Amino acid sequence: MQCHEVDYQVFGDDMQYVEVELDPGETVVAEAGAMNYVEDGIVFEARMGDGSKGEQGIFGKLLDAGKRTLTGESIFMTHFTNHADGKRRVAFAAPFPGKIVPLDMQKIGGVLTCQKDAFLCAAYGTQIGIAFQKRLGAGFFGGEGFILQRLEGDGQAFIHASGAIIKKSLRGETLRVDTGCLVAFTEGINYDIQRAGSLKSMFFGGEGLFLATLSGTGTVLLQSLPFSRLANRVLQHAPTMGGSSQGEGSVIGSLGNLFGD
Repeated sequence: MQCHEVDYQVFGDDMQYVEVELDPGETVVAEAGAMNYVEDGIVFEARMGDGSKGEQGIFGKLLDAGKRTLTGESIFMTHFTNHADGKRRVAFAAPFPGKIVPLDMQKIGGVLTCQKDAFLCAAYGTQIGIAFQKRLGAGFFGGEGFILQRLEGDGQAFIHASGAIIKKSLRGETLRVDTGCLVAFTEGINYDIQRAGSLKSMFFGGEGLFLATLSGTGTVLLQSLPFSRLANRVLQHAPTMGGSSQGEGSVIGSLGNLFGD
């Protein structure tokens, strides 16, 4: 199924959103809750699946819904269709600070594998499925489990990541990265995990027990600040249940906690 041809513009720096322009009859598909604003004339509807396979029976829809449940996403996707006579716009925003990456699926080979919460929206006709990790090591220790998202199509798709985006082009080389920093990779890239050095390095090096290993020929997208890492730092410095704080790790803060408020 050929994807709809949509125009777009990305706004912002660290808190970005993408504005998609739809011609009459065009549709864009997005994750539930991603919409920021929509102009009059665009009708949106929650549906099971991305609509890339045309009309499906109830069993086909339930199968697609079950696959999305495995990724932790809503079983419904929102379809935005322009029913006006002229061009109309709808905007989508990422759920956390970072960057939105526009991808022309036709130029990258038509297939992209990404972390399960990276997908934001795509032109109608893009197939949003799942990709199972065949290797037990990558499944248990790869950070994203056995399941990653798989995007297929020839239109425009948009993913988001936390922090800055790092693009690496591999031509037979091997790249080792923190499992949380991996955002997406194209066809031709083999994904596995390796132990992070010696036992001493694994437990005291601060880089985790395992690293993701990417090899082959293709493109890899990384994020500089995984949201899980940011959330952990926030929790470390957040006030305690009693209302006192850690004092940013200072000696005065520690003494204050020792003697109470």
